[in-house]
Amino acid sequence: MKIIAVTFLAVLCGCFAVSAQQKTVTIATVNNPDMITLKRLSTKFEAANPDIKLQWVVSEENVLRQRVTTDASTGAGQFDLVFLGLYEAPLFGRQGWLREFKNLPADYDNEDVFKALRDGLSYGGKQYAVPFNAESSMLFYRKDLFDAKGLKMPDQPTYDDIKKLAEALTDKAHGVYGVTLRGKPGWGENMAYIDTVANTFGAQWFDMDWKPTMDSPEWKKALNFYVDLLKNYGPPGATSNGANETATVFMSGKAAMFIDATAWGGPVVDKTQSSVADKVAYANAPIADTPNGSRWLWSWAFAIPKGSKSPEAAQKFALWATSKEYIKLVADDKGWASVPPGTRKSTYENPEYQKAAPFAEISLKALESADPTKPTKNPVPYTGIQFVSIPEFQSFGTIVGQNIAGALSGRISVDQAVKDNQAAVLRAIENAGYGKK
Repeated sequence: MKIIAVTFLAVLCGCFAVSAQQKTVTIATVNNPDMITLKRLSTKFEAANPDIKLQWVVSEENVLRQRVTTDASTGAGQFDLVFLGLYEAPLFGRQGWLREFKNLPADYDNEDVFKALRDGLSYGGKQYAVPFNAESSMLFYRKDLFDAKGLKMPDQPTYDDIKKLAEALTDKAHGVYGVTLRGKPGWGENMAYIDTVANTFGAQWFDMDWKPTMDSPEWKKALNFYVDLLKNYGPPGATSNGANETATVFMSGKAAMFIDATAWGGPVVDKTQSSVADKVAYANAPIADTPNGSRWLWSWAFAIPKGSKSPEAAQKFALWATSKEYIKLVADDKGWASVPPGTRKSTYENPEYQKAAPFAEISLKALESADPTKPTKNPVPYTGIQFVSIPEFQSFGTIVGQNIAGALSGRISVDQAVKDNQAAVLRAIENAGYGKK
């Protein structure tokens, strides 16, 4: 009896020791398909690392960005690992809000990660985030609906082509719309797409003296086109449709065309998520007056806030989640078409991925041709295609998105939205002192 008691006590003490050593990593992430898969498969990481417990806080994009910015800027330490992107990483790194990723193990093979992403997630030669997935933008379309109407998609469609095709393919009586596009306001929601429209129509946010140009003829033309296209040939309630909702419209068979992130390639061909998986074809993102800025460049990446309570454990998980090992794990679990795209050269060189992902070639071309240093037809003082790489953009970019959503809903006219946008951006940029520096 005494031996049993002693043994039980030893086991109990051992459990307490493990518990005391266990580190909790609280992760703030977005609610996209790749992240949902990661959350499910992360149990394998926990099984291999019993000293680390993962705690997830999953939010939609706008909410996530607010939470991450607040936590990082205040050093509150609510999160140990956060999801952010090419906009935030260099800005937050410059402010000293993030920990550097350094001493990466050789088997992580950071050189395999596309250089544009490594550079974009760095500041001052220090890398502040590791990319989980990356994307440009492209056009998905229903080949079956095109064939039924005798229509052909050009290799490089123009927005004039898109308007004509959307008109021909809209069949509201049967619940099919010509096109589905983001309408939900937010600097990373509707503005991610609208910026590419504005860019390719020849618009820009600022001239070289940091004077806002939001009331230019090019912006008016771009916004009138966007609003008319979506009002006439898009689904109702578009101002409620962000990235996920817009993709759902297309994958449920309710739209003939879908212009959005290349990262949707995997979900679109996944028969468990998409009712049109075997009916989709792909094309380059449309252009208008210039190809500059017609394709965005983004990466969802993991970063460690300075206030993290478990930074070593957080880095260990971040490196696992962005590794070749994890990509292979997803391939074994869901198939090669569903692996997180856009981050590693080895993925696109893999014959299995090339065979399973019919969108891979166009996606890679879009990623390689997107140039954040030349986002517009004319020279500008900023970098970034679907954002302006200054801290104030989060605020005024969202206000602009709200005004454009107001025009889309009919609450205000496009002319009023243009006027309000110019006033909002001018006020923000003057308060920040740009043009005076």
